[in-house]
Amino acid sequence: MSRLRWIACLLAAAVAAPAAAWGPLGHRVVAELAQRRLTPAARAEAERLLAPEHGRTLADVATWADDIRDDPAQAELAERTRKLHYVNFRSADCDYVPPRDCRDGQCVVAAIDRYAAILADRRRPDAERREALKFVVHFVADVHQPLHAGYRDDKGGNDYQVRYRGEGTNLHAVWDSLLLDARGLRWRAYADALDDDGPVSLPPPTPPLDDPPAQWAQESCRIVRDDGVYPRGRVIDDAYLASRRPLAERRLREAGARLAALLNRALAR
Repeated sequence: MSRLRWIACLLAAAVAAPAAAWGPLGHRVVAELAQRRLTPAARAEAERLLAPEHGRTLADVATWADDIRDDPAQAELAERTRKLHYVNFRSADCDYVPPRDCRDGQCVVAAIDRYAAILADRRRPDAERREALKFVVHFVADVHQPLHAGYRDDKGGNDYQVRYRGEGTNLHAVWDSLLLDARGLRWRAYADALDDDGPVSLPPPTPPLDDPPAQWAQESCRIVRDDGVYPRGRVIDDAYLASRRPLAERRLREAGARLAALLNRALAR
């Protein structure tokens, strides 16, 4: 298949699919980066929880929270958790106000806190903790995708139509898949490449927040506002991909480091 035809197929798939932060590649990269940073105790507990479903690593379950949308047996769970993949800020100040931005806990920030607490509770049944682990792995990656925590009224860029090499798509799909897939690496090789850059320097905690996932969401919102996520005009070109990819890769690295730290706390003995 020619490269142009491959890109056209990729974009067509991205338009047809529901929004899924980073796509399978990005989610598995985040999971793999986190896996490499787990303590021995956390790694053993994660493996024990995943074993009944024949999983061993975080990458094995990184896309599960999206995959259940296509499983009729999981339709109720998929619908119940549909709003937990993102948070919509109400203004460009990007200040997280839970009653306004996360009513009834229906957003990715509250979801991470809620499922992390379930995962850390050894009194809970293994099945419940296993489900929580799968959600945490996915949602930490979601909140680091800038368009899953934006403030514009366009469904995180899903309604912002753009063109790339003559093909129509939307900005969300560009950030979910095209930015990363165009590099031509599989997820483990991508994680290797990002690890070659050394440890990521994480932003310091932002007072007065005492909720790390809320800070991660605010970071994403400010990236949407300040860092050229929205292109001038409605055309995406290779220069845009090259200029925005380092930002996307930095968010992958931050997500991997933060996911590992969260799991090391939640799964500690």
